[in-house]
Amino acid sequence: MKNIILAAALSLAAIAPSTACAQEAVVISDNPEVLFTSPDPNLNANKQVVYKIILELLEAGHWDKASQYIADDYIQHNPNAQSGLKPVVQYFTEVLKVQPKPIPAKISMKIADVVAEGDLVVVTYARTEKDPKDPSKTYSTTWFDMWRIKDGKATEHWDPALLNEAPDLR
Repeated sequence: MKNIILAAALSLAAIAPSTACAQEAVVISDNPEVLFTSPDPNLNANKQVVYKIILELLEAGHWDKASQYIADDYIQHNPNAQSGLKPVVQYFTEVLKVQPKPIPAKISMKIADVVAEGDLVVVTYARTEKDPKDPSKTYSTTWFDMWRIKDGKATEHWDPALLNEAPDLR
């Protein structure tokens, strides 16, 4: 009997798909705008600053408006851009060559969640990448941006970027 059970288990294991790398796809919000609100007025204000950064700067490329949302002494922890308002604007406009386009009515980035606590706002996004073992396949993972907001402007930013990496979060 043990041999039959062992043989059956080995047979099932041989034909079953491997779950070692299996994962659930990142679930995105169907109404991300709601995630940028809070009943707490301070958290709501901070979330709205981040919403404008994503919508007007990151999505629409209106870096001419950056001073409305980013402090002059902005600290950047992404290794690809220097700290300070001017260097960050230069990174997007001169290095990445971002051109302004119409500001959309709603965010198009695949936002999974927005969390605010104190002066910090964290946005998580779905990110789809090619499988390094099989480039014809993709997998789902996440990306995050975290901003410190003070007096209505972002004063500090973190993300998991590596050198020379600009992820596609659309």
